[in-house]
Amino acid sequence: MIIAENLTKYYGLKPAVQNVSFRIEKGEIVGLLGPNGAGKTTILRILTGFFQPTSGKILVDGLNGQTHSLELRKKIGFLPETVPLYDELSVKQFLSFSGTVKGLSGNALNTEIDRVISACGLPEHRERRIRHLSKGLKQRVGLAQALINDPPLVILDEPTTGLDPTQIVEVRKLIKDLAGQRTVLLSTHILPEVSQICERVIIVNQGRVVAEDTPANLTGQLQKGLRTILYVDGPAAEVQATLESLRGVTRVVPSERAGELLVESAADESLRPLIARTIVESGWGLKEMRTSDLSLEDVFVQLVTEEGKD
Repeated sequence: MIIAENLTKYYGLKPAVQNVSFRIEKGEIVGLLGPNGAGKTTILRILTGFFQPTSGKILVDGLNGQTHSLELRKKIGFLPETVPLYDELSVKQFLSFSGTVKGLSGNALNTEIDRVISACGLPEHRERRIRHLSKGLKQRVGLAQALINDPPLVILDEPTTGLDPTQIVEVRKLIKDLAGQRTVLLSTHILPEVSQICERVIIVNQGRVVAEDTPANLTGQLQKGLRTILYVDGPAAEVQATLESLRGVTRVVPSERAGELLVESAADESLRPLIARTIVESGWGLKEMRTSDLSLEDVFVQLVTEEGKD
């Protein structure tokens, strides 16, 4: 379990994070989202013990990060955005070094190396030098070093950056397989990744938490009415003006695709049949009509934009 209480961190006179509070339960996979410069990296560095906060506190399984820093670090496996690997070592040698640093030795160390190599899909590569591995395999080695000694908390910073689509799918599966066994905090700017992996998201902007909930709840809270995608064969300006004149329609936004429109309206299901009837009675062709809920990307952009205006 992670509890952050009013975390604040200043670099000189500039606040990087301000009064950040959140709680992550055991076994959860939580996404930490935010634009560049939002304070994500600072939060991760405080959680992993690299930085002490200017004020506030962090608790991991009841251990205070300020008074029990070394004990807290033993509970954390960390995969930074740039994985610090030793290219001249083999996979087994690097993991042996990582396990030794974490206090393992003898049979316990060998058992842990075998376990993480198996868990991360590296049995065929255990004797290969790291310099000869693909970027995807190097990410697996980085994840293996984070998992060695079986830490209850795993923190991953941009774990799929620079990977090809196949490698991304493989790493995402590895992360999802951690669910329930340990707590995972995933920092990323790839929003579909969060939707596919995380049970809950924490969105930060300008050093503050602006939202914290499940992706489904966030979209439900911010979606005020109905969103409908139309593909209409008719004069674009006239179609848009006609739909905007309908009572209950709040906005009509043309797409880059010719004939496609996003219609936002009040939460009244009777409006969709009215929209369809209006198009047909006007002599235009209705080629497509479908609902369109807010995506996590829409939610992220809306929250960050509103916070920026404030």
